[in-house]
Amino acid sequence: MSPRELVVLGTASQVPTRTRNHNGYFLSWDGEGILFDPGEGTQRQMAHAGVAAGDVTRICITHFHGDHCLGLPGVIQRISLDRSPCEVQAYFPAGGERYFDRLRYATPFHDRANVTKHPVTADGVIAQTDRFRIEAHALDHGIEAFGYRLVEADGRRMLPDRLRERGIVGPDVAVLQRTGILRGVRLEEVSEPRRGQRFAFVMDTRLCAGIGRLADGADVLVIESTYLSEDEGLAVEHGHLTARQAARVAAECGVGTLVLTHFSQRYDDPSRFRREAEAVFDGEVVVAEDLIRVRIRG
Repeated sequence: MSPRELVVLGTASQVPTRTRNHNGYFLSWDGEGILFDPGEGTQRQMAHAGVAAGDVTRICITHFHGDHCLGLPGVIQRISLDRSPCEVQAYFPAGGERYFDRLRYATPFHDRANVTKHPVTADGVIAQTDRFRIEAHALDHGIEAFGYRLVEADGRRMLPDRLRERGIVGPDVAVLQRTGILRGVRLEEVSEPRRGQRFAFVMDTRLCAGIGRLADGADVLVIESTYLSEDEGLAVEHGHLTARQAARVAAECGVGTLVLTHFSQRYDDPSRFRREAEAVFDGEVVVAEDLIRVRIRG
């Protein structure tokens, strides 16, 4: 698996179809494995995709409608069965903590899973490492819901020509990156600033301020597009987005790759979502299908 890659496990909205499982998204990021919204059937989809339960280090749930969380019991019980040594950090809207607990212990099992709860109460940073942070921002779906955003720490890009000119080669490059200066050569002289990558995950919501905060400058934006514009009234009524609305968000927020997902079963032609999105967004558009992989390009 690529160091940075999104594995799409399911793409249906409330009703799964013959070709679309309920939601599920696994983000592989430099040794971390973040599982978003494990809907019903996620454990089996992980098997199809070659994602092991032990690969999961974090779980992020946007809200507690069933198509976004009913796969949680199976995933946690599989983590326990496999005796995964990882401590799994779990993030979810605080108002749904009782639902998380019910799903966590939905049936009797020999519990060996090491799961730490992090109920989300407000917008802001919910996890911080030396390599990235995870933010949550509120969405508008009728029940408490949050989207998630991973932001890599800014760094520096090494410049091979300048390194060779200064005689910094091989293992010395890593030494210079670690120490900042080597044999009188400063890191700033042979590198340039590199903005950290950004990944955003937006599920069930109407248009709201939180979407823009999540999507701002994202290299990859995974976003629900339950409806087409012809059914925008239904989208507003049920707290969802159309493909055109999702694409407009991507265009206004400077997104690199737009991944559309969470499709209503009423549509049988996925190309219609692509056409609607490409009419307003000129970046890369991915109309998600179950078990595809999306590279997070550097």
